[in-house]
Amino acid sequence: MNRRSFAALATLAVGATVIGACTREPEYPTISEIIATNRSLSTLATALLSSDQVAALSGGGPYTVFAPRNSAFAALPPGTLDDLLLPENRAALDAVLGAHVVRGAYLATDLINRTTLITTLDGTNFTVNGFDGMSISGAAGGAVTIVQPNIIASNGVIHVIDGVMLP
Repeated sequence: MNRRSFAALATLAVGATVIGACTREPEYPTISEIIATNRSLSTLATALLSSDQVAALSGGGPYTVFAPRNSAFAALPPGTLDDLLLPENRAALDAVLGAHVVRGAYLATDLINRTTLITTLDGTNFTVNGFDGMSISGAAGGAVTIVQPNIIASNGVIHVIDGVMLP
């Protein structure tokens, strides 16, 4: 092989490596990382840190998290969140948070224009109504609406909701 052929092959190899690096899938943060860095989910982040759920949402999966925004927690009866965050109420907090997590990744396209029965990690059943928006019913606390769908994470998907679903 002469120098010219070697140089041409080396140039092609470098070019292929650069192109391959550019076409890699983006690396998404985990569900826990997204929640921890999203200002509108800071109350949920605090609750997760006080529970056993944060470890599960940091890896594994895939999961779908129906994440209550801060205003959803603020709408709870006075003292409810403070009571849940007490160390002696960890089991109750885990149950509430578990009612917002589903095994499997359900994108909005999987939920829209249909009715979907979903069972959460804690065993709570609820129905996602994908007609005229997306609302969730069947859990205590009344129906909630998905207000921001499809926040993609490396271990699943987050849908921000406007209420807290109580088991």
